[in-house]
Amino acid sequence: MSGVTILGVAGSLIILVSLFEMMRRNRLREKYALIWAVVALAIITVAAFPALLIRASEAIGLEVPANLLFFVASMVIMVITLQHSTELGRLEERTRTLAEEIGLLRMEIASREDAAGSTPDAAQESGPGDESRP
Repeated sequence: MSGVTILGVAGSLIILVSLFEMMRRNRLREKYALIWAVVALAIITVAAFPALLIRASEAIGLEVPANLLFFVASMVIMVITLQHSTELGRLEERTRTLAEEIGLLRMEIASREDAAGSTPDAAQESGPGDESRP
Protein backbone atom coordinates (compact mmCIF):
# COMPACT_ATOMS: atom_id res chain seq x y z
CA MET A 1 0.00 0.00 0.00
CA SER A 2 1.18 3.48 -0.79
CA GLY A 3 1.29 6.32 1.70
CA VAL A 4 -1.59 8.10 -0.03
CA THR A 5 -3.79 5.01 0.28
CA ILE A 6 -2.98 4.58 3.95
CA LEU A 7 -3.57 8.26 4.62
CA GLY A 8 -6.93 8.24 2.78
CA VAL A 9 -8.19 5.11 4.51
CA ALA A 10 -6.99 6.27 7.94
CA GLY A 11 -8.55 9.70 7.50
CA SER A 12 -11.85 8.20 6.42
CA LEU A 13 -11.91 5.77 9.32
CA ILE A 14 -11.24 8.63 11.72
CA ILE A 15 -14.16 10.54 10.20
CA LEU A 16 -16.47 7.51 10.51
CA VAL A 17 -15.49 6.87 14.13
CA SER A 18 -15.97 10.58 14.91
CA LEU A 19 -19.40 10.51 13.27
CA PHE A 20 -20.59 7.61 15.36
CA GLU A 21 -19.21 9.18 18.53
CA MET A 22 -20.88 12.52 17.77
CA MET A 23 -24.18 10.77 17.08
CA ARG A 24 -23.87 8.80 20.30
CA ARG A 25 -23.41 12.03 22.27
CA ASN A 26 -26.29 13.71 20.39
CA ARG A 27 -23.97 16.34 18.91
CA LEU A 28 -24.82 15.46 15.29
CA ARG A 29 -28.19 14.69 13.76
CA GLU A 30 -28.69 11.60 11.67
CA LYS A 31 -29.42 13.44 8.43
CA TYR A 32 -26.03 15.17 8.56
CA ALA A 33 -24.25 12.04 9.69
CA LEU A 34 -25.57 10.22 6.64
CA ILE A 35 -24.09 12.83 4.30
CA TRP A 36 -20.70 12.67 6.01
CA ALA A 37 -20.76 8.87 6.13
CA VAL A 38 -21.31 8.75 2.37
CA VAL A 39 -18.43 11.18 1.88
CA ALA A 40 -16.16 9.10 4.13
CA LEU A 41 -17.08 5.88 2.31
CA ALA A 42 -16.41 7.55 -1.03
CA ILE A 43 -12.99 8.65 0.22
CA ILE A 44 -12.21 5.12 1.40
CA THR A 45 -13.25 3.74 -1.98
CA VAL A 46 -11.10 6.20 -3.92
CA ALA A 47 -8.16 5.71 -1.56
CA ALA A 48 -8.35 1.92 -1.69
CA PHE A 49 -9.01 1.73 -5.44
CA PRO A 50 -7.35 4.73 -7.16
CA ALA A 51 -7.86 3.05 -10.53
CA LEU A 52 -11.58 3.90 -10.23
CA LEU A 53 -10.77 7.60 -10.15
CA ILE A 54 -8.39 7.24 -13.09
CA ARG A 55 -10.98 5.37 -15.17
CA ALA A 56 -13.72 7.83 -14.29
CA SER A 57 -11.56 10.80 -15.27
CA GLU A 58 -10.62 9.12 -18.56
CA ALA A 59 -14.30 8.38 -19.28
CA ILE A 60 -15.16 12.04 -18.75
CA GLY A 61 -12.18 13.20 -20.78
CA LEU A 62 -10.09 14.74 -18.04
CA GLU A 63 -6.34 14.38 -18.27
CA VAL A 64 -5.61 14.71 -14.57
CA PRO A 65 -7.64 12.54 -12.15
CA ALA A 66 -7.10 15.05 -9.35
CA ASN A 67 -9.23 17.55 -11.31
CA LEU A 68 -12.18 15.18 -11.08
CA LEU A 69 -11.55 14.69 -7.39
CA PHE A 70 -11.46 18.44 -6.73
CA PHE A 71 -14.53 19.05 -8.88
CA VAL A 72 -16.56 16.40 -7.06
CA ALA A 73 -15.35 17.67 -3.68
CA SER A 74 -16.32 21.25 -4.54
CA MET A 75 -19.77 20.10 -5.69
CA VAL A 76 -20.29 18.20 -2.43
CA ILE A 77 -19.32 21.30 -0.46
CA MET A 78 -21.68 23.43 -2.56
CA VAL A 79 -24.60 21.04 -1.97
CA ILE A 80 -23.95 20.91 1.78
CA THR A 81 -23.67 24.71 1.92
CA LEU A 82 -26.91 25.13 -0.01
CA GLN A 83 -28.70 22.68 2.27
CA HIS A 84 -27.42 24.46 5.39
CA SER A 85 -28.38 27.86 3.97
CA THR A 86 -31.90 26.62 3.29
CA GLU A 87 -32.24 25.24 6.79
CA LEU A 88 -30.77 28.40 8.32
CA GLY A 89 -33.35 30.53 6.51
CA ARG A 90 -36.16 28.29 7.71
CA LEU A 91 -34.88 28.43 11.30
CA GLU A 92 -34.53 32.23 11.20
CA GLU A 93 -38.15 32.52 10.06
CA ARG A 94 -39.27 30.14 12.80
CA THR A 95 -37.29 32.10 15.42
CA ARG A 96 -38.85 35.36 14.28
CA THR A 97 -42.36 33.85 14.44
CA LEU A 98 -41.74 32.47 17.93
CA ALA A 99 -40.38 35.83 19.15
CA GLU A 100 -43.50 37.59 17.83
CA GLU A 101 -45.76 35.04 19.51
CA ILE A 102 -43.91 35.49 22.83
CA GLY A 103 -44.29 39.26 22.53
CA LEU A 104 -48.03 38.94 21.91
CA LEU A 105 -48.43 36.55 24.85
CA ARG A 106 -46.53 38.94 27.14
CA MET A 107 -48.76 41.82 26.03
CA GLU A 108 -51.84 39.72 26.72
CA ILE A 109 -50.58 38.74 30.18
CA ALA A 110 -49.72 42.36 31.00
CA SER A 111 -53.14 43.57 29.88
CA ARG A 112 -54.87 40.90 31.99
CA GLU A 113 -52.73 41.83 35.00
CA ASP A 114 -53.60 45.50 34.51
CA ALA A 115 -57.28 44.64 34.21
CA ALA A 116 -57.15 42.48 37.33
CA GLY A 117 -55.23 45.13 39.27
CA SER A 118 -57.76 47.92 38.58
CA THR A 119 -60.85 46.07 39.92
CA PRO A 120 -62.26 47.08 43.33
CA ASP A 121 -61.79 43.53 44.64
CA ALA A 122 -58.04 43.82 44.11
CA ALA A 123 -57.87 46.89 46.38
CA GLN A 124 -59.65 45.06 49.20
CA GLU A 125 -57.33 42.08 48.93
CA SER A 126 -54.20 44.13 49.62
CA GLY A 127 -52.38 43.59 52.91
CA PRO A 128 -52.33 45.77 56.07
CA GLY A 129 -49.01 47.37 55.24
CA ASP A 130 -50.13 48.37 51.74
CA GLU A 131 -50.11 52.14 51.23
CA SER A 132 -52.73 52.04 48.51
CA ARG A 133 -55.51 51.56 51.09
CA PRO A 134 -57.23 54.73 52.38
